[in-house]
Amino acid sequence: MKIVIAEKTSPAGIKIFREQQGWNVITAEQINGDLAAQLSDADALVVRSAVNVDAKLLESASQLRVIGRAGVGVDNIDLDAATKKGIVVMNTPGANAVAVAEHTLALMLALARHLSRADSTTRAGKWEKKSLQGTELRGKTLGIVGLGRVGIEVAKRARAFEMNVVAHDPYVSQTAVRELGITLAGVDEVYAAADYLSLHVGLTPQTEGMINEAAINKMKKGVRIINCARGELINDAALATALKSGQVGGAALDVFTKEPPKDSPLLACENLIATPHIAGSTNEAQEAVGVQIAQQVKEYLKRGVIQNAVNVPSVTDEEYAEMHPYIEMAEKLGAFIAQVVDTDANLEEIGLGFSGKMAEWKTALIRNAAVKGILNQRLPEKANLVNAASVAAERGIRVVETKKPGTAVNVLSIILKTTAGETEARGTVLNGDSHRLAMISGINIEAPLNHNLVYLRNRDVPGVIGEVGTIMGKHGVNIANFSLGRAEKKGDVTEAVAVVSVDSDVPTAAIDELKKVKAVTEVRRVRL
Repeated sequence: MKIVIAEKTSPAGIKIFREQQGWNVITAEQINGDLAAQLSDADALVVRSAVNVDAKLLESASQLRVIGRAGVGVDNIDLDAATKKGIVVMNTPGANAVAVAEHTLALMLALARHLSRADSTTRAGKWEKKSLQGTELRGKTLGIVGLGRVGIEVAKRARAFEMNVVAHDPYVSQTAVRELGITLAGVDEVYAAADYLSLHVGLTPQTEGMINEAAINKMKKGVRIINCARGELINDAALATALKSGQVGGAALDVFTKEPPKDSPLLACENLIATPHIAGSTNEAQEAVGVQIAQQVKEYLKRGVIQNAVNVPSVTDEEYAEMHPYIEMAEKLGAFIAQVVDTDANLEEIGLGFSGKMAEWKTALIRNAAVKGILNQRLPEKANLVNAASVAAERGIRVVETKKPGTAVNVLSIILKTTAGETEARGTVLNGDSHRLAMISGINIEAPLNHNLVYLRNRDVPGVIGEVGTIMGKHGVNIANFSLGRAEKKGDVTEAVAVVSVDSDVPTAAIDELKKVKAVTEVRRVRL
Protein backbone atom coordinates (compact mmCIF):
# COMPACT_ATOMS: atom_id res chain seq x y z
CA MET A 1 0.00 0.00 0.00
CA LYS A 2 1.16 3.51 -0.78
CA ILE A 3 -0.10 6.32 1.42
CA VAL A 4 0.50 9.95 0.39
CA ILE A 5 0.18 12.51 3.21
CA ALA A 6 0.09 15.79 1.31
CA GLU A 7 0.08 18.18 4.29
CA LYS A 8 1.63 18.38 7.72
CA THR A 9 -0.33 16.21 10.12
CA SER A 10 -0.03 14.46 13.47
CA PRO A 11 3.18 12.43 13.95
CA ALA A 12 1.04 9.87 15.78
CA GLY A 13 -1.16 9.58 12.70
CA ILE A 14 1.86 9.02 10.45
CA LYS A 15 3.10 6.38 12.90
CA ILE A 16 -0.16 4.42 12.50
CA PHE A 17 0.52 4.08 8.76
CA ARG A 18 4.21 3.26 9.16
CA GLU A 19 3.43 0.46 11.63
CA GLN A 20 1.62 -1.45 8.86
CA GLN A 21 3.91 -4.01 7.30
CA GLY A 22 4.76 -3.30 3.68
CA TRP A 23 3.09 0.12 3.54
CA ASN A 24 5.00 2.92 1.81
CA VAL A 25 4.28 6.28 3.47
CA ILE A 26 5.12 9.50 1.59
CA THR A 27 4.95 12.64 3.75
CA ALA A 28 4.58 16.26 2.65
CA GLU A 29 8.33 16.83 2.88
CA GLN A 30 8.97 14.02 0.34
CA ILE A 31 6.53 15.14 -2.35
CA ASN A 32 8.88 17.74 -3.89
CA GLY A 33 6.10 19.79 -5.46
CA ASP A 34 4.72 17.06 -7.75
CA LEU A 35 1.71 15.61 -5.97
CA ALA A 36 0.19 14.26 -9.19
CA ALA A 37 3.23 12.08 -9.83
CA GLN A 38 3.11 10.66 -6.31
CA LEU A 39 -0.60 9.86 -6.69
CA SER A 40 -0.12 7.84 -9.89
CA ASP A 41 0.36 4.64 -7.87
CA ALA A 42 -1.06 5.68 -4.48
CA ASP A 43 -3.83 3.83 -2.65
CA ALA A 44 -4.66 6.62 -0.19
CA LEU A 45 -4.34 10.39 0.03
CA VAL A 46 -4.49 12.33 3.29
CA VAL A 47 -5.03 16.12 3.20
CA ARG A 48 -6.07 18.94 5.47
CA SER A 49 -7.52 22.14 3.96
CA ALA A 50 -4.73 23.60 1.79
CA VAL A 51 -4.42 20.99 -0.98
CA ASN A 52 -7.08 21.28 -3.69
CA VAL A 53 -8.09 17.76 -4.72
CA ASP A 54 -9.84 18.56 -7.98
CA ALA A 55 -10.84 16.45 -10.97
CA LYS A 56 -7.58 17.22 -12.79
CA LEU A 57 -5.48 15.98 -9.89
CA LEU A 58 -7.59 12.84 -9.61
CA GLU A 59 -7.05 12.03 -13.29
CA SER A 60 -3.53 10.95 -12.40
CA ALA A 61 -4.68 8.84 -9.44
CA SER A 62 -5.52 5.60 -11.24
CA GLN A 63 -5.18 3.39 -8.13
CA LEU A 64 -6.52 5.76 -5.48
CA ARG A 65 -9.11 4.12 -3.24
CA VAL A 66 -9.62 6.60 -0.42
CA ILE A 67 -9.12 10.28 0.41
CA GLY A 68 -8.89 11.17 4.08
CA ARG A 69 -9.58 14.75 5.17
CA ALA A 70 -8.05 15.52 8.56
CA GLY A 71 -10.85 17.88 9.57
CA VAL A 72 -14.53 18.45 8.91
CA GLY A 73 -14.95 20.55 5.76
CA VAL A 74 -14.42 18.92 2.36
CA ASP A 75 -14.75 22.03 0.19
CA ASN A 76 -11.25 21.40 -1.16
CA ILE A 77 -12.20 17.96 -2.50
CA ASP A 78 -14.22 17.40 -5.69
CA LEU A 79 -16.71 14.85 -4.34
CA ASP A 80 -18.37 14.21 -7.70
CA ALA A 81 -15.04 13.47 -9.36
CA ALA A 82 -14.02 11.20 -6.49
CA THR A 83 -17.35 9.37 -6.58
CA LYS A 84 -17.17 8.78 -10.32
CA LYS A 85 -13.73 7.21 -9.84
CA GLY A 86 -14.99 5.05 -6.99
CA ILE A 87 -12.89 6.82 -4.38
CA VAL A 88 -14.25 6.95 -0.84
CA VAL A 89 -13.87 10.36 0.80
CA MET A 90 -13.75 10.45 4.60
CA ASN A 91 -13.54 13.27 7.13
CA THR A 92 -13.32 13.52 10.92
CA PRO A 93 -16.47 15.15 12.31
CA GLY A 94 -16.58 15.73 16.03
CA ALA A 95 -12.85 15.34 16.65
CA ASN A 96 -12.67 18.91 17.99
CA ALA A 97 -16.07 18.89 19.74
CA VAL A 98 -14.54 18.82 23.22
CA ALA A 99 -12.17 21.66 22.36
CA VAL A 100 -15.05 23.86 21.15
CA ALA A 101 -17.20 22.93 24.15
CA GLU A 102 -14.42 23.79 26.61
CA HIS A 103 -13.86 27.13 24.88
CA THR A 104 -17.59 27.83 25.14
CA LEU A 105 -17.51 27.21 28.90
CA ALA A 106 -14.34 29.31 29.20
CA LEU A 107 -16.13 32.22 27.54
CA MET A 108 -19.15 31.78 29.82
CA LEU A 109 -16.90 31.90 32.88
CA ALA A 110 -15.07 34.92 31.49
CA LEU A 111 -18.40 36.73 31.10
CA ALA A 112 -19.60 35.72 34.55
CA ARG A 113 -16.42 36.87 36.30
CA HIS A 114 -15.42 39.82 34.05
CA LEU A 115 -12.03 38.19 33.47
CA SER A 116 -11.02 40.26 30.46
CA ARG A 117 -11.61 43.58 32.25
CA ALA A 118 -10.11 42.26 35.48
CA ASP A 119 -6.89 41.41 33.67
CA SER A 120 -6.61 44.72 31.79
CA THR A 121 -7.41 46.94 34.79
CA THR A 122 -5.02 45.08 37.08
CA ARG A 123 -2.22 45.40 34.53
CA ALA A 124 -3.03 49.12 34.38
CA GLY A 125 -2.29 49.44 38.12
CA LYS A 126 -5.92 49.49 39.26
CA TRP A 127 -7.53 47.30 41.91
CA GLU A 128 -11.24 47.36 41.03
CA LYS A 129 -12.54 44.58 43.27
CA LYS A 130 -15.96 46.12 43.84
CA SER A 131 -16.82 46.83 40.20
CA LEU A 132 -15.62 43.38 39.18
CA GLN A 133 -17.96 41.43 41.42
CA GLY A 134 -19.24 38.56 39.31
CA THR A 135 -21.94 35.92 39.31
CA GLU A 136 -21.91 32.13 39.54
CA LEU A 137 -22.97 29.75 36.80
CA ARG A 138 -24.58 27.53 39.42
CA GLY A 139 -28.37 27.75 39.30
CA LYS A 140 -28.42 29.76 36.06
CA THR A 141 -30.21 28.57 32.93
CA LEU A 142 -28.16 27.84 29.85
CA GLY A 143 -30.09 27.94 26.60
CA ILE A 144 -28.52 25.94 23.78
CA VAL A 145 -29.63 26.26 20.19
CA GLY A 146 -28.43 23.14 18.38
CA LEU A 147 -27.69 19.77 19.99
CA GLY A 148 -25.07 18.34 17.69
CA ARG A 149 -21.79 16.93 18.95
CA VAL A 150 -20.61 20.28 20.33
CA GLY A 151 -23.98 21.24 21.80
CA ILE A 152 -24.17 17.94 23.68
CA GLU A 153 -20.63 18.36 25.05
CA VAL A 154 -21.47 21.88 26.21
CA ALA A 155 -24.62 20.61 27.93
CA LYS A 156 -22.66 17.91 29.78
CA ARG A 157 -20.18 20.44 31.12
CA ALA A 158 -22.88 22.95 32.02
CA ARG A 159 -24.64 20.30 34.09
CA ALA A 160 -21.37 19.76 35.98
CA PHE A 161 -21.58 23.45 36.92
CA GLU A 162 -25.10 22.78 38.24
CA MET A 163 -26.73 24.84 35.51
CA ASN A 164 -30.22 24.17 34.21
CA VAL A 165 -30.06 23.33 30.50
CA VAL A 166 -32.90 24.08 28.08
CA ALA A 167 -32.30 23.51 24.38
CA HIS A 168 -33.90 23.88 20.99
CA ASP A 169 -33.23 21.41 18.23
CA PRO A 170 -36.18 20.14 16.18
CA TYR A 171 -34.09 17.21 14.97
CA VAL A 172 -33.52 15.65 18.38
CA SER A 173 -36.08 13.61 20.30
CA GLN A 174 -36.63 14.05 24.04
CA THR A 175 -35.74 10.38 24.54
CA ALA A 176 -32.26 10.96 23.14
CA VAL A 177 -31.38 13.68 25.69
CA ARG A 178 -33.46 12.75 28.74
CA GLU A 179 -30.54 11.13 30.58
CA LEU A 180 -28.44 14.27 30.09
CA GLY A 181 -30.94 16.38 32.00
CA ILE A 182 -31.72 18.58 29.01
CA THR A 183 -35.19 20.04 28.54
CA LEU A 184 -36.24 20.50 24.92
CA ALA A 185 -38.32 23.56 24.08
CA GLY A 186 -39.29 25.89 21.24
CA VAL A 187 -36.71 28.45 20.27
CA ASP A 188 -38.74 31.34 21.71
CA GLU A 189 -39.04 29.45 25.01
CA VAL A 190 -35.26 28.99 25.06
CA TYR A 191 -34.75 32.71 24.40
CA ALA A 192 -37.12 33.62 27.24
CA ALA A 193 -35.59 31.21 29.78
CA ALA A 194 -31.87 31.63 29.14
CA ASP A 195 -29.48 33.52 31.40
CA TYR A 196 -26.76 32.38 28.99
CA LEU A 197 -27.48 31.54 25.36
CA SER A 198 -25.00 29.45 23.36
CA LEU A 199 -25.29 28.83 19.61
CA HIS A 200 -24.31 25.50 18.07
CA VAL A 201 -26.13 25.30 14.72
CA GLY A 202 -24.83 25.30 11.19
CA LEU A 203 -25.33 28.17 8.77
CA THR A 204 -28.48 27.72 6.66
CA PRO A 205 -31.04 30.14 5.22
CA GLN A 206 -33.15 29.48 8.33
CA THR A 207 -30.38 30.18 10.85
CA GLU A 208 -28.63 33.11 9.14
CA GLY A 209 -29.19 36.23 11.24
CA MET A 210 -31.33 34.31 13.73
CA ILE A 211 -30.03 36.48 16.59
CA ASN A 212 -31.60 39.72 15.45
CA GLU A 213 -33.54 42.55 17.07
CA ALA A 214 -36.77 40.56 17.27
CA ALA A 215 -35.05 37.54 18.82
CA ILE A 216 -33.12 39.65 21.33
CA ASN A 217 -36.31 41.38 22.46
CA LYS A 218 -37.69 37.94 23.43
CA MET A 219 -34.75 37.33 25.78
CA LYS A 220 -34.26 38.21 29.43
CA LYS A 221 -32.77 41.62 30.06
CA GLY A 222 -29.08 41.06 30.75
CA VAL A 223 -28.82 37.75 28.89
CA ARG A 224 -25.30 36.75 27.90
CA ILE A 225 -24.72 35.32 24.41
CA ILE A 226 -21.90 33.00 23.37
CA ASN A 227 -21.17 32.05 19.76
CA CYS A 228 -18.51 29.52 18.78
CA ALA A 229 -20.42 28.27 15.72
CA ARG A 230 -20.77 30.67 12.76
CA GLY A 231 -20.54 34.46 12.81
CA GLU A 232 -23.40 34.82 10.33
CA LEU A 233 -25.87 33.54 12.91
CA ILE A 234 -25.82 36.98 14.52
CA ASN A 235 -26.94 40.33 13.17
CA ASP A 236 -23.98 42.44 14.28
CA ALA A 237 -25.80 45.77 14.39
CA ALA A 238 -28.66 44.37 16.45
CA LEU A 239 -26.31 42.75 18.96
CA ALA A 240 -24.17 45.89 19.24
CA THR A 241 -27.26 47.99 19.99
CA ALA A 242 -28.44 45.48 22.60
CA LEU A 243 -25.01 45.36 24.26
CA LYS A 244 -24.94 49.13 24.57
CA SER A 245 -28.50 49.33 25.93
CA GLY A 246 -27.98 46.54 28.45
CA GLN A 247 -30.69 44.30 26.97
CA VAL A 248 -27.78 41.92 26.38
CA GLY A 249 -25.52 41.98 29.43
CA GLY A 250 -22.51 40.57 27.63
CA ALA A 251 -21.44 38.58 24.61
CA ALA A 252 -18.47 36.33 23.91
CA LEU A 253 -17.75 35.60 20.27
CA ASP A 254 -15.16 33.33 18.70
CA VAL A 255 -16.60 33.76 15.20
CA PHE A 256 -17.64 36.78 13.18
CA THR A 257 -19.52 37.57 9.99
CA LYS A 258 -16.26 38.84 8.49
CA GLU A 259 -12.96 37.57 9.80
CA PRO A 260 -10.95 39.32 11.03
CA PRO A 261 -13.74 41.72 12.16
CA LYS A 262 -11.89 44.95 11.53
CA ASP A 263 -14.92 47.22 11.08
CA SER A 264 -17.44 45.38 13.24
CA PRO A 265 -19.54 47.63 15.54
CA LEU A 266 -19.25 44.87 18.14
CA LEU A 267 -15.60 45.62 18.83
CA ALA A 268 -16.54 49.00 20.30
CA CYS A 269 -18.67 47.34 23.02
CA GLU A 270 -16.95 47.09 26.39
CA ASN A 271 -19.10 44.13 27.43
CA LEU A 272 -17.88 42.01 24.51
CA ILE A 273 -15.19 39.32 24.72
CA ALA A 274 -13.69 38.44 21.34
CA THR A 275 -11.39 35.56 20.39
CA PRO A 276 -9.95 34.90 16.91
CA HIS A 277 -11.78 31.71 15.84
CA ILE A 278 -9.70 29.46 18.06
CA ALA A 279 -12.36 27.34 19.77
CA GLY A 280 -11.31 24.17 17.98
CA SER A 281 -7.60 24.96 18.02
CA THR A 282 -6.02 22.87 20.74
CA ASN A 283 -2.99 20.61 20.59
CA GLU A 284 -5.22 17.72 21.53
CA ALA A 285 -7.82 18.47 18.85
CA GLN A 286 -5.23 18.80 16.09
CA GLU A 287 -3.65 15.55 17.24
CA ALA A 288 -7.06 13.89 17.42
CA VAL A 289 -8.02 14.65 13.80
CA GLY A 290 -4.69 13.33 12.53
CA VAL A 291 -4.95 10.11 14.50
CA GLN A 292 -8.64 9.65 13.69
CA ILE A 293 -8.21 9.99 9.93
CA ALA A 294 -5.23 7.64 9.97
CA GLN A 295 -7.27 5.01 11.83
CA GLN A 296 -10.20 5.39 9.42
CA VAL A 297 -8.04 5.12 6.28
CA LYS A 298 -6.15 2.14 7.72
CA GLU A 299 -9.40 0.31 8.55
CA TYR A 300 -10.78 0.90 5.07
CA LEU A 301 -7.65 -0.28 3.28
CA LYS A 302 -7.21 -3.36 5.48
CA ARG A 303 -10.81 -4.43 6.18
CA GLY A 304 -13.08 -2.37 3.90
CA VAL A 305 -14.71 -0.63 6.87
CA ILE A 306 -16.11 2.79 5.85
CA GLN A 307 -16.32 5.38 8.63
CA ASN A 308 -17.42 9.02 8.27
CA ALA A 309 -17.62 8.82 4.48
CA VAL A 310 -18.99 11.95 2.80
CA ASN A 311 -19.74 10.59 -0.66
CA VAL A 312 -22.01 7.90 -2.02
CA PRO A 313 -21.82 4.18 -1.20
CA SER A 314 -20.84 1.77 -3.93
CA VAL A 315 -23.13 1.35 -6.94
CA THR A 316 -22.40 0.59 -10.58
CA ASP A 317 -22.03 3.39 -13.11
CA GLU A 318 -25.31 2.37 -14.77
CA GLU A 319 -27.23 2.29 -11.47
CA TYR A 320 -25.87 5.66 -10.41
CA ALA A 321 -26.72 7.28 -13.76
CA GLU A 322 -30.34 6.06 -13.57
CA MET A 323 -30.98 7.13 -10.00
CA HIS A 324 -28.99 10.38 -9.97
CA PRO A 325 -31.95 12.66 -10.95
CA TYR A 326 -34.01 11.09 -8.15
CA ILE A 327 -31.19 11.53 -5.65
CA GLU A 328 -31.18 15.25 -6.46
CA MET A 329 -34.98 15.46 -6.37
CA ALA A 330 -35.13 13.66 -3.01
CA GLU A 331 -32.74 16.11 -1.39
CA LYS A 332 -34.74 19.07 -2.71
CA LEU A 333 -38.06 17.55 -1.63
CA GLY A 334 -36.61 16.89 1.83
CA ALA A 335 -35.32 20.44 2.10
CA PHE A 336 -38.69 21.77 0.90
CA ILE A 337 -40.83 19.89 3.42
CA ALA A 338 -38.41 20.67 6.26
CA GLN A 339 -38.82 24.38 5.56
CA VAL A 340 -42.62 24.36 5.49
CA VAL A 341 -43.25 22.44 8.73
CA ASP A 342 -43.39 24.02 12.19
CA THR A 343 -39.75 24.34 13.30
CA ASP A 344 -40.76 24.57 16.96
CA ALA A 345 -42.15 21.01 16.80
CA ASN A 346 -39.62 18.24 17.39
CA LEU A 347 -39.14 15.74 14.59
CA GLU A 348 -39.81 12.13 15.61
CA GLU A 349 -40.08 10.16 12.38
CA ILE A 350 -39.24 10.48 8.69
CA GLY A 351 -41.39 8.25 6.49
CA LEU A 352 -40.24 7.56 2.94
CA GLY A 353 -42.45 5.92 0.33
CA PHE A 354 -41.10 4.66 -2.99
CA SER A 355 -43.48 3.80 -5.81
CA GLY A 356 -42.85 2.84 -9.40
CA LYS A 357 -39.70 1.32 -10.82
CA MET A 358 -37.47 3.02 -8.23
CA ALA A 359 -39.08 0.85 -5.53
CA GLU A 360 -36.97 -1.98 -7.01
CA TRP A 361 -33.70 0.02 -6.89
CA LYS A 362 -31.10 0.17 -4.15
CA THR A 363 -32.90 3.03 -2.45
CA ALA A 364 -30.31 3.83 0.25
CA LEU A 365 -28.91 6.71 -1.79
CA ILE A 366 -32.33 8.25 -2.46
CA ARG A 367 -33.38 7.70 1.16
CA ASN A 368 -30.23 9.34 2.48
CA ALA A 369 -30.57 12.22 0.03
CA ALA A 370 -34.06 12.96 1.36
CA VAL A 371 -32.94 12.67 5.00
CA LYS A 372 -29.92 14.85 4.20
CA GLY A 373 -32.18 17.53 2.72
CA ILE A 374 -34.34 17.47 5.85
CA LEU A 375 -31.60 17.43 8.48
CA ASN A 376 -29.32 19.97 6.85
CA GLN A 377 -31.84 22.76 7.38
CA ARG A 378 -30.64 22.83 11.00
CA LEU A 379 -27.69 20.60 11.78
CA PRO A 380 -24.26 22.11 12.43
CA GLU A 381 -22.56 18.87 11.38
CA LYS A 382 -23.79 18.24 7.85
CA ALA A 383 -25.49 14.99 6.97
CA ASN A 384 -24.47 13.42 3.68
CA LEU A 385 -25.43 10.62 1.32
CA VAL A 386 -23.61 8.06 3.42
CA ASN A 387 -24.27 9.09 7.01
CA ALA A 388 -27.72 10.72 6.90
CA ALA A 389 -29.64 7.74 8.31
CA SER A 390 -27.13 7.22 11.13
CA VAL A 391 -27.21 10.93 12.00
CA ALA A 392 -30.99 10.70 12.28
CA ALA A 393 -30.68 7.58 14.47
CA GLU A 394 -28.21 9.34 16.77
CA ARG A 395 -30.83 12.01 17.34
CA GLY A 396 -33.61 9.54 18.08
CA ILE A 397 -35.39 10.12 14.76
CA ARG A 398 -36.91 7.03 13.18
CA VAL A 399 -36.51 6.57 9.41
CA VAL A 400 -39.16 4.27 7.93
CA GLU A 401 -39.34 3.10 4.32
CA THR A 402 -42.22 1.59 2.34
CA LYS A 403 -42.09 0.39 -1.26
CA LYS A 404 -44.85 -0.05 -3.82
CA PRO A 405 -43.44 -1.41 -7.08
CA GLY A 406 -45.50 -1.86 -10.21
CA THR A 407 -47.03 1.61 -10.49
CA ALA A 408 -46.52 3.53 -13.72
CA VAL A 409 -44.74 6.61 -12.37
CA ASN A 410 -41.77 6.94 -10.03
CA VAL A 411 -43.00 8.94 -7.04
CA LEU A 412 -41.21 9.65 -3.76
CA SER A 413 -43.31 10.57 -0.74
CA ILE A 414 -41.92 12.05 2.47
CA ILE A 415 -43.93 12.18 5.67
CA LEU A 416 -42.55 14.15 8.62
CA LYS A 417 -44.04 13.17 11.95
CA THR A 418 -43.45 15.79 14.61
CA THR A 419 -44.82 16.49 18.04
CA ALA A 420 -47.32 18.81 16.30
CA GLY A 421 -48.60 16.29 13.73
CA GLU A 422 -47.81 14.99 10.24
CA THR A 423 -46.91 16.69 6.98
CA GLU A 424 -46.58 14.87 3.65
CA ALA A 425 -45.03 15.91 0.35
CA ARG A 426 -44.57 13.99 -2.88
CA GLY A 427 -42.15 14.54 -5.70
CA THR A 428 -41.15 13.10 -9.04
CA VAL A 429 -38.81 13.67 -11.99
CA LEU A 430 -40.15 14.71 -15.38
CA ASN A 431 -38.35 14.60 -18.72
CA GLY A 432 -35.29 13.00 -17.21
CA ASP A 433 -34.04 15.89 -15.10
CA SER A 434 -36.90 18.20 -14.05
CA HIS A 435 -37.48 17.95 -10.30
CA ARG A 436 -41.14 18.54 -9.45
CA LEU A 437 -43.30 18.82 -6.36
CA ALA A 438 -46.48 16.74 -6.90
CA MET A 439 -48.35 17.09 -3.61
CA ILE A 440 -48.11 18.90 -0.29
CA SER A 441 -50.32 18.34 2.77
CA GLY A 442 -52.93 16.40 0.80
CA ILE A 443 -53.28 18.99 -1.97
CA ASN A 444 -52.14 18.03 -5.47
CA ILE A 445 -49.93 20.62 -7.12
CA GLU A 446 -47.26 20.57 -9.79
CA ALA A 447 -44.42 22.96 -9.04
CA PRO A 448 -40.72 23.11 -9.91
CA LEU A 449 -38.30 22.46 -7.06
CA ASN A 450 -36.03 25.39 -7.87
CA HIS A 451 -33.63 27.54 -5.86
CA ASN A 452 -35.98 30.24 -4.50
CA LEU A 453 -39.61 29.53 -3.66
CA VAL A 454 -42.39 31.04 -1.61
CA TYR A 455 -44.93 28.62 -0.12
CA LEU A 456 -48.37 29.97 0.79
CA ARG A 457 -51.54 28.52 2.28
CA ASN A 458 -54.66 30.56 1.82
CA ARG A 459 -58.42 30.57 1.64
CA ASP A 460 -59.46 30.12 -2.00
CA VAL A 461 -61.08 33.49 -2.61
CA PRO A 462 -60.78 35.93 -5.53
CA GLY A 463 -57.85 38.35 -5.64
CA VAL A 464 -55.14 36.40 -3.79
CA ILE A 465 -52.97 35.83 -6.87
CA GLY A 466 -53.19 39.49 -7.79
CA GLU A 467 -52.20 40.63 -4.29
CA VAL A 468 -49.25 38.25 -4.21
CA GLY A 469 -48.06 39.39 -7.62
CA THR A 470 -48.39 43.05 -6.65
CA ILE A 471 -46.36 42.57 -3.46
CA MET A 472 -43.64 40.67 -5.30
CA GLY A 473 -43.42 43.36 -7.97
CA LYS A 474 -43.31 46.09 -5.34
CA HIS A 475 -40.23 44.48 -3.82
CA GLY A 476 -38.50 43.88 -7.15
CA VAL A 477 -39.00 40.10 -7.19
CA ASN A 478 -39.69 38.53 -10.59
CA ILE A 479 -42.06 35.54 -10.60
CA ALA A 480 -40.87 32.70 -12.83
CA ASN A 481 -43.67 30.26 -12.07
CA PHE A 482 -46.91 30.39 -10.05
CA SER A 483 -48.30 26.94 -9.19
CA LEU A 484 -51.68 26.49 -7.54
CA GLY A 485 -53.56 23.64 -5.94
CA ARG A 486 -56.66 23.40 -3.81
CA ALA A 487 -58.33 20.88 -1.56
CA GLU A 488 -61.81 19.56 -1.99
CA LYS A 489 -64.33 22.08 -0.76
CA LYS A 490 -65.31 21.74 2.90
CA GLY A 491 -68.27 23.89 3.86
CA ASP A 492 -68.04 27.48 2.64
CA VAL A 493 -64.23 27.64 2.55
CA THR A 494 -61.77 25.89 0.25
CA GLU A 495 -58.15 25.70 1.32
CA ALA A 496 -55.53 26.34 -1.34
CA VAL A 497 -51.75 26.28 -1.61
CA ALA A 498 -49.43 28.17 -3.90
CA VAL A 499 -45.78 27.57 -4.68
CA VAL A 500 -44.24 30.64 -6.27
CA SER A 501 -40.91 30.18 -8.04
CA VAL A 502 -38.91 33.42 -8.20
CA ASP A 503 -35.69 34.56 -9.85
CA SER A 504 -34.04 35.96 -6.71
CA ASP A 505 -34.13 35.76 -2.96
CA VAL A 506 -37.31 37.20 -1.47
CA PRO A 507 -36.63 40.00 1.04
CA THR A 508 -38.00 39.69 4.55
CA ALA A 509 -40.10 42.81 4.03
CA ALA A 510 -41.96 41.08 1.18
CA ILE A 511 -42.59 38.00 3.34
CA ASP A 512 -43.90 40.19 6.15
CA GLU A 513 -46.26 41.96 3.73
CA LEU A 514 -47.54 38.66 2.32
CA LYS A 515 -48.41 37.55 5.86
CA LYS A 516 -50.71 40.56 6.14
CA VAL A 517 -52.84 39.53 3.15
CA LYS A 518 -56.24 38.77 4.66
CA ALA A 519 -56.82 35.47 2.88
CA VAL A 520 -53.30 34.14 3.50
CA THR A 521 -52.94 31.82 6.50
CA GLU A 522 -49.28 30.80 6.16
CA VAL A 523 -46.20 32.03 4.31
CA ARG A 524 -42.81 30.30 4.15
CA ARG A 525 -39.67 31.32 2.30
CA VAL A 526 -37.97 28.24 0.86
CA ARG A 527 -34.41 28.05 -0.44
CA LEU A 528 -33.18 24.91 -2.17
